Amino acid sequence: MTRDAASTTSLRALLDRQPVLPVVTLGDARPAVPLAEALVAGGLPAIEVTLRTDAALAALTAMRGVTGARVGAGTLRTAGDVDAAVAAGAAFGVAPGATPALLDAAEAAGLPFMPGAQTPSEVMALAARGYDLLKFFPAAAGGGPAALRALAGPFPGIAFCPTGGVTPADAPDYLALANVACVGGSWLTPPAALARGDWTAIRAAAARAAALTTREAT
Repeated sequence: MTRDAASTTSLRALLDRQPVLPVVTLGDARPAVPLAEALVAGGLPAIEVTLRTDAALAALTAMRGVTGARVGAGTLRTAGDVDAAVAAGAAFGVAPGATPALLDAAEAAGLPFMPGAQTPSEVMALAARGYDLLKFFPAAAGGGPAALRALAGPFPGIAFCPTGGVTPADAPDYLALANVACVGGSWLTPPAALARGDWTAIRAAAARAAALTTREAT
Protein backbone atom coordinates (compact mmCIF):
# COMPACT_ATOMS: atom_id res chain seq x y z
CA MET A 1 0.00 0.00 0.00
CA THR A 2 1.22 3.54 -0.76
CA ARG A 3 0.19 6.95 0.38
CA ASP A 4 -2.69 8.68 -1.38
CA ALA A 5 -1.42 11.71 -3.32
CA ALA A 6 -4.44 13.83 -2.38
CA SER A 7 -3.81 13.15 1.29
CA THR A 8 -0.19 14.22 0.92
CA THR A 9 -1.20 17.42 -0.85
CA SER A 10 -3.80 18.35 1.77
CA LEU A 11 -1.35 18.02 4.65
CA ARG A 12 1.36 20.02 2.87
CA ALA A 13 -1.16 22.73 2.06
CA LEU A 14 -2.33 22.87 5.68
CA LEU A 15 1.15 23.17 7.18
CA ASP A 16 2.50 25.48 4.49
CA ARG A 17 0.21 28.18 5.92
CA GLN A 18 2.06 28.48 9.22
CA PRO A 19 5.73 28.24 10.17
CA VAL A 20 5.14 26.64 13.58
CA LEU A 21 2.91 23.68 14.43
CA PRO A 22 1.92 23.89 18.11
CA VAL A 23 2.59 20.59 19.87
CA VAL A 24 0.11 20.34 22.74
CA THR A 25 0.09 17.87 25.62
CA LEU A 26 -2.82 18.21 28.03
CA GLY A 27 -3.42 16.18 31.16
CA ASP A 28 -6.87 17.75 31.51
CA ALA A 29 -9.28 18.44 28.65
CA ARG A 30 -10.94 21.43 30.34
CA PRO A 31 -8.49 24.05 28.99
CA ALA A 32 -8.68 22.63 25.47
CA VAL A 33 -11.18 25.09 24.03
CA PRO A 34 -9.69 28.36 25.32
CA LEU A 35 -6.24 27.08 24.41
CA ALA A 36 -7.28 26.35 20.84
CA GLU A 37 -9.02 29.72 20.63
CA ALA A 38 -5.81 31.46 21.73
CA LEU A 39 -3.67 29.58 19.21
CA VAL A 40 -6.09 30.22 16.35
CA ALA A 41 -6.40 33.90 17.28
CA GLY A 42 -2.61 34.12 17.28
CA GLY A 43 -2.48 32.80 13.72
CA LEU A 44 -1.75 29.10 14.25
CA PRO A 45 -4.92 27.19 13.28
CA ALA A 46 -3.25 23.79 12.74
CA ILE A 47 -2.65 22.20 16.15
CA GLU A 48 -1.15 18.84 17.11
CA VAL A 49 -2.50 17.19 20.27
CA THR A 50 -0.16 14.44 21.44
CA LEU A 51 -1.71 11.15 22.52
CA ARG A 52 0.44 11.01 25.64
CA THR A 53 -2.28 11.42 28.26
CA ASP A 54 -5.68 9.96 29.05
CA ALA A 55 -7.24 13.36 28.32
CA ALA A 56 -5.76 13.70 24.83
CA LEU A 57 -8.66 12.39 22.76
CA ALA A 58 -11.23 14.38 24.72
CA ALA A 59 -9.08 17.49 24.29
CA LEU A 60 -8.77 16.87 20.55
CA THR A 61 -12.53 16.43 20.19
CA ALA A 62 -13.21 19.63 22.13
CA MET A 63 -10.71 21.65 20.10
CA ARG A 64 -12.35 20.56 16.86
CA GLY A 65 -15.33 22.72 17.79
CA VAL A 66 -13.25 25.91 17.74
CA THR A 67 -13.88 27.94 14.60
CA GLY A 68 -10.90 27.83 12.26
CA ALA A 69 -9.01 25.11 14.16
CA ARG A 70 -7.58 22.13 12.29
CA VAL A 71 -6.65 19.67 15.00
CA GLY A 72 -4.46 16.63 14.47
CA ALA A 73 -3.25 13.81 16.67
CA GLY A 74 0.41 13.33 17.48
CA THR A 75 2.56 10.59 18.99
CA LEU A 76 0.75 7.95 16.94
CA ARG A 77 2.65 4.70 17.43
CA THR A 78 0.20 1.88 16.67
CA ALA A 79 -2.69 1.06 14.37
CA GLY A 80 -4.93 1.42 17.42
CA ASP A 81 -3.71 4.99 17.88
CA VAL A 82 -4.64 5.74 14.28
CA ASP A 83 -8.12 4.27 14.78
CA ALA A 84 -8.62 6.33 17.94
CA ALA A 85 -7.45 9.51 16.24
CA VAL A 86 -9.75 8.99 13.29
CA ALA A 87 -12.69 8.24 15.59
CA ALA A 88 -11.99 11.50 17.45
CA GLY A 89 -12.08 13.40 14.16
CA ALA A 90 -8.38 14.20 13.80
CA ALA A 91 -7.66 16.29 10.71
CA PHE A 92 -4.19 14.75 10.41
CA GLY A 93 -1.78 12.47 12.21
CA VAL A 94 1.85 12.80 13.27
CA ALA A 95 4.20 10.06 14.43
CA PRO A 96 7.66 10.10 16.01
CA GLY A 97 8.76 7.29 13.71
CA ALA A 98 7.21 4.75 11.35
CA THR A 99 6.44 1.04 11.18
CA PRO A 100 4.78 -0.85 8.34
CA ALA A 101 1.71 -1.51 10.51
CA LEU A 102 1.37 2.16 11.43
CA LEU A 103 1.72 3.30 7.83
CA ASP A 104 -0.76 0.67 6.64
CA ALA A 105 -3.31 1.86 9.18
CA ALA A 106 -2.95 5.54 8.29
CA GLU A 107 -3.14 4.81 4.58
CA ALA A 108 -6.17 2.53 4.96
CA ALA A 109 -7.93 5.24 6.96
CA GLY A 110 -7.05 7.96 4.45
CA LEU A 111 -5.59 10.02 7.30
CA PRO A 112 -3.28 12.83 6.19
CA PHE A 113 -0.14 11.62 7.91
CA MET A 114 3.36 12.83 8.75
CA PRO A 115 5.59 9.96 9.90
CA GLY A 116 8.90 10.50 11.64
CA ALA A 117 12.35 9.89 10.19
CA GLN A 118 15.90 10.81 11.07
CA THR A 119 18.27 8.65 9.03
CA PRO A 120 18.76 8.52 5.25
CA SER A 121 17.48 4.92 5.19
CA GLU A 122 14.28 5.93 6.98
CA VAL A 123 13.77 8.84 4.59
CA MET A 124 14.29 6.57 1.60
CA ALA A 125 11.82 3.97 2.88
CA LEU A 126 9.13 6.59 3.47
CA ALA A 127 9.77 8.32 0.16
CA ALA A 128 9.29 4.97 -1.58
CA ARG A 129 5.79 4.82 -0.05
CA GLY A 130 4.97 8.30 -1.33
CA TYR A 131 5.69 10.47 1.72
CA ASP A 132 7.32 13.83 1.02
CA LEU A 133 6.62 15.58 4.34
CA LEU A 134 8.32 13.98 7.34
CA LYS A 135 8.73 14.77 11.01
CA PHE A 136 12.42 15.05 11.91
CA PHE A 137 12.53 13.82 15.51
CA PRO A 138 14.15 14.40 17.89
CA ALA A 139 15.44 17.44 16.07
CA ALA A 140 17.96 18.89 18.51
CA ALA A 141 19.39 15.53 19.57
CA GLY A 142 19.41 14.37 15.95
CA GLY A 143 21.80 17.04 14.73
CA GLY A 144 19.58 20.11 14.38
CA PRO A 145 19.81 22.36 11.31
CA ALA A 146 23.17 20.88 10.27
CA ALA A 147 21.65 17.42 9.91
CA LEU A 148 18.71 18.71 7.91
CA ARG A 149 21.03 20.70 5.66
CA ALA A 150 22.94 17.50 4.94
CA LEU A 151 19.73 15.64 4.06
CA ALA A 152 18.72 18.30 1.54
CA GLY A 153 21.29 17.22 -1.03
CA PRO A 154 20.27 13.59 -1.56
CA PHE A 155 16.56 14.24 -0.91
CA PRO A 156 15.59 17.42 -2.79
CA GLY A 157 11.90 16.53 -2.90
CA ILE A 158 11.48 15.86 0.82
CA ALA A 159 10.34 18.47 3.34
CA PHE A 160 10.66 18.16 7.09
CA CYS A 161 8.96 19.38 10.24
CA PRO A 162 11.73 19.28 12.88
CA THR A 163 10.32 18.72 16.37
CA GLY A 164 11.88 18.03 19.73
CA GLY A 165 14.11 20.56 21.40
CA VAL A 166 13.23 23.38 18.98
CA THR A 167 13.07 26.75 20.76
CA PRO A 168 11.98 30.26 19.80
CA ALA A 169 15.68 31.18 19.63
CA ASP A 170 16.67 28.52 17.10
CA ALA A 171 13.40 28.13 15.18
CA PRO A 172 14.57 30.72 12.61
CA ASP A 173 17.70 28.64 11.96
CA TYR A 174 15.52 25.66 11.03
CA LEU A 175 13.06 27.75 9.02
CA ALA A 176 15.91 29.22 6.99
CA LEU A 177 16.48 25.82 5.38
CA ALA A 178 14.88 25.10 2.02
CA ASN A 179 13.77 21.61 3.12
CA VAL A 180 11.99 22.72 6.29
CA ALA A 181 8.25 23.31 5.85
CA CYS A 182 7.55 24.20 9.47
CA VAL A 183 8.78 23.38 12.97
CA GLY A 184 6.97 21.73 15.84
CA GLY A 185 6.80 23.91 18.93
CA SER A 186 5.89 22.79 22.43
CA TRP A 187 7.12 26.13 23.82
CA LEU A 188 3.79 27.74 22.83
CA THR A 189 1.94 26.00 25.64
CA PRO A 190 4.16 26.16 28.75
CA PRO A 191 2.69 24.31 31.75
CA ALA A 192 2.76 27.45 33.92
CA ALA A 193 0.68 29.46 31.44
CA LEU A 194 -1.76 26.57 31.05
CA ALA A 195 -2.10 26.19 34.81
CA ARG A 196 -3.05 29.82 35.31
CA GLY A 197 -5.14 30.05 32.14
CA ASP A 198 -3.03 32.82 30.67
CA TRP A 199 -4.58 32.73 27.22
CA THR A 200 -3.36 36.26 26.45
CA ALA A 201 0.25 35.15 26.85
CA ILE A 202 -0.33 32.06 24.72
CA ARG A 203 -2.03 34.10 22.03
CA ALA A 204 0.92 36.52 22.01
CA ALA A 205 3.40 33.64 21.75
CA ALA A 206 1.40 32.20 18.86
CA ALA A 207 1.41 35.55 17.09
CA ARG A 208 5.18 35.80 17.42
CA ALA A 209 5.54 32.27 16.05
CA ALA A 210 3.15 32.95 13.19
CA ALA A 211 5.25 35.96 12.20
CA LEU A 212 8.31 33.80 11.59
CA THR A 213 9.00 33.22 7.93
CA THR A 214 10.41 30.36 5.92
CA ARG A 215 13.00 31.11 3.31
CA GLU A 216 15.42 29.20 1.16
CA ALA A 217 18.97 29.00 2.38
CA THR A 218 21.47 30.71 0.10
